[in-house]
Amino acid sequence: MPESNFSGPAVEVNKVSFAYGRQKVLDEFSLEIPGGISFGLLGPNGAGKTTLIRLLVGLLKARAGTILTLGRKPSPRIAHLIGYMPQLPSLYAELSVIQNVEFFARIYQLTDKTERRRRVEEVIKLVDLWEHRRKSAMNLSGGMKQRASLACAIVHNPPLLFLDEPTVGLDPELRVTFWEYFTALTRQGATLIISSHTMDDAAHCDRLAFMRDGRVIALGSPDELRQATGQAKATLEDAFLYFIKHGGVNKNVQ
Repeated sequence: MPESNFSGPAVEVNKVSFAYGRQKVLDEFSLEIPGGISFGLLGPNGAGKTTLIRLLVGLLKARAGTILTLGRKPSPRIAHLIGYMPQLPSLYAELSVIQNVEFFARIYQLTDKTERRRRVEEVIKLVDLWEHRRKSAMNLSGGMKQRASLACAIVHNPPLLFLDEPTVGLDPELRVTFWEYFTALTRQGATLIISSHTMDDAAHCDRLAFMRDGRVIALGSPDELRQATGQAKATLEDAFLYFIKHGGVNKNVQ
């Protein structure tokens, strides 16, 4: 795993505002994410999850406020310390699966040929695409493209990984495999920031931020958020609806 040489919060967002034209997406948005955990951004489409992630990786620039990723402003200088899997797979259509993963391994500065070859093979097998490694990206199904995109994002074993809807289109068995791998990464000290609108993904996260209309309406562990409803058998969906109904009270669940 690349060494970040940083022991503070993995992400610090302070009063960040962003809009697409006149459409305000985030308004003085603040959030701090500690290192070494899986942190879920949970909310419906339009909640601002993808915009936030794009700001954190430096693909968008905030109108106001500050963002620190691993203690530094998002920039190409720390790209090798970050893995990013976008919501829509960003693969080179003419290249095969193995060529795409190899390309990203080089971009992420895996210079040792033996190590690069080992990691490329390892991640392609992890996402269950080894038998399809010679197939061009344009000929992959939607689910296969999603899996190839994940392989590209994790090939350099980054200490900070951004995953935007990573399990969409995956069968249940492969989803379990992914989460076992994600859990192993956090045990090794990596930080995962995962955007999702599914309660299954949310339940696997160490901490969650419920998002709606560009703001955090509740923050805590899955158990804390469920318990805040006062219902003995509350689900995360119950908790989300509870905080919507109560206007985001108990935003920071302790």
